[in-house]
Amino acid sequence: MTAQPHDDVLEQPAIGAPQSLRAAWVALAGLSAVFLFEMLDNSILNVALPTIGRELHASTTGLQWVTGAYAVVFGGLMLAFGAIADRFGRRRIMLIGLILLGAASLATALVTTAEQLIAVRAAMGVAAAMTTPGSMALAFRLFSEDGLRVRAMTLISTVGLIGLAIGPTVGGFVLAIAPWQVLLLVNVPIAVLAIIGVRKGIAADVAAELHRDPVDVPGAVLGTVTIVLALVVPTLFVNEGSGSWAPWTATAAAVAGATLFVLRERSARYPLLDLKLVARPLVSSGLAYKTASGLAVAGMGYMVTLQLQLDWGWSPAHAATGMLPQVVVLVAGGAFVNPFVQRVGLDRAAWISAAAVVVGLAAYAVLGRFGYLWIAIALVLVAAGIRVNGVVAGTNVLRGLPENRTSIGAALVDTASEVATGVGVAVTGTILAAIFTGDIATSNWSTQQTMQFRDAVSVAGLTLTVVAATLVAWGTVRTRRAADSQTSTPNADVIGG
Repeated sequence: MTAQPHDDVLEQPAIGAPQSLRAAWVALAGLSAVFLFEMLDNSILNVALPTIGRELHASTTGLQWVTGAYAVVFGGLMLAFGAIADRFGRRRIMLIGLILLGAASLATALVTTAEQLIAVRAAMGVAAAMTTPGSMALAFRLFSEDGLRVRAMTLISTVGLIGLAIGPTVGGFVLAIAPWQVLLLVNVPIAVLAIIGVRKGIAADVAAELHRDPVDVPGAVLGTVTIVLALVVPTLFVNEGSGSWAPWTATAAAVAGATLFVLRERSARYPLLDLKLVARPLVSSGLAYKTASGLAVAGMGYMVTLQLQLDWGWSPAHAATGMLPQVVVLVAGGAFVNPFVQRVGLDRAAWISAAAVVVGLAAYAVLGRFGYLWIAIALVLVAAGIRVNGVVAGTNVLRGLPENRTSIGAALVDTASEVATGVGVAVTGTILAAIFTGDIATSNWSTQQTMQFRDAVSVAGLTLTVVAATLVAWGTVRTRRAADSQTSTPNADVIGG
């Protein structure tokens, strides 16, 4: 296995690299705008779905694909565009994606049917796949010192999380005075801001920091098909039920696609994703932490929403208020990320934050039925964990990769999170469907149904806890192996592999 670079090698400042966030404010403004688009997009649109349904005469399935088309295309194409960016230029691919985002957003003004809107959302998914992994990769490459990298990624993620938090509220106010199309047209000025920031603040791609390997087209196709299937499966389980053949067929196809993808990448001369790089301790541990967090957050978010509204009878507005502890920690917690990382180090911060997410999920699974206080504690633990983990796990993955593979690394981090989110919802929904009898969306549950729901929540929560805890434990072992490798080989080649 290729040894990891020593921290001293990583910390050497590159010639011309900014030595403070202030010195790179133009670039950071552009990259923050990219992440703001990703976080704001679906959150601001969800509040308008009833209005869109009425005006476009959309069916329930059609409305589902208004948001689903974006998520599936986005998740499915990230790996492919990450590899393309490392080959043809991260800045170049990001700028093309931003132009596509602006054009697709402008096309919203011409939409008259649900099918047209779904097509626009799919185009936005392509734009997101071209831009989002690049925001992390370019922020990482912008600085040469890990402390500045963490601070930069914390800043970018904070801007995005603020967008996620205020999206529904802003969307509600906009709908009171303007048509729903305005909610997507807002992406146009965001794209313009991002284009200006990236063009003015980030130097053109340097050939030495890219690679010239041919693009692995078969690998890209297999990877995209596999990820798309993995993202569609949760929807099929929720809509069709675990007794239907459709979700299980899609699951089998996803497994077959993943197997073929691995075989292709192991045999290809120029693979889309070099599995030897993924096996590096820092990379594999970071992906394990991100996957564990994705499973926990998706499963818990799904269960809490159902519990507050269906089990406890809270209104949607009341339930949204109940999620405020998580929102507050996600937004305000950015100020504590860098001091915490400086105190414990990147490696320890990664596993501690991932462990906090698992503990929060376990607390909810065991104690959530006994009152809102326990739910609030669980939400705070999970939010604090993902606030740190979202930055440091991704940073560790990029630290463990060669300079000419940072975009595929960032795409791999985002893909792992997206797929884990889908799996978390699928597992939770399947367990609920298996234990709960009757229509879960009806009011006035019987005493038996109430107990079935609470038992299902506990079983689903503990199941995800065990899986997530296993991933965190495995990631911790890999992190220690990375530290041992750095100690034993202090002069390892940074670009090797």
